[in-house]
Amino acid sequence: MGRDISLTGGEITVLKTIGLGGAPMSGANLLKKVDDLGDAEVIDILQGLMAQDYVLSSKVDIRKIDDVKTSSFRVSPTNSRDLRDALSPSRDRAQSRERRQRRS
Repeated sequence: MGRDISLTGGEITVLKTIGLGGAPMSGANLLKKVDDLGDAEVIDILQGLMAQDYVLSSKVDIRKIDDVKTSSFRVSPTNSRDLRDALSPSRDRAQSRERRQRRS
């Protein structure tokens, strides 16, 4: 069973923008897609997600907006299932498995 993950609106926006498939996204492309968030807010969100090992980066430390632009980001594969469940809480994994079972 997955653990309960609580995400803020900004974290949800960044995670959905990066995508849960595991493909890396360049920091410059990420900044273009979340232009409604301020630079400092994006840096704070990325630092928090990286500290919790939800997001992996090509750079170890993200402190400036230039660091974000020259990095690439992807969602950690070990947490992607739990994050997917946290992003869509209405989808219950146990119920979806029951529907797939063959009836006798």
